[in-house]
Amino acid sequence: MGRRVLLIEDEPNIVEALSFILTRDGWTVHAHADGATAMERVRSGSPEVIVLDAMLPGLSGFEVLRALRADPATAAIPVLMLTARGQEKDRHLALRLGATGFMTKPFANAELVAEVRRLAGG
Repeated sequence: MGRRVLLIEDEPNIVEALSFILTRDGWTVHAHADGATAMERVRSGSPEVIVLDAMLPGLSGFEVLRALRADPATAAIPVLMLTARGQEKDRHLALRLGATGFMTKPFANAELVAEVRRLAGG
């Protein structure tokens, strides 16, 4: 069974690009675009790693991250926060809420793949 990553991202072009590069690296990629229903998707999909956009419809990625960390069933899943807002306060907030990694858009494909691998433990 392939390694599973869940992309919680509402921008179709980013979902398509990330799906392509991660699938090419051997990942099974699932995507979800709504912050309000993201927790349901995480629970039903059992991802090894979550790539989470900061700005989502419904709930923000920061709110989703807070919910992930508050739930014992999802608290240990590594989360890579992605944001177009590369401000230091966003990085600090993400890390304070429990993000395992943080990257700004645009990102280098190789760096993102390497970070997802690192978060999954190799």
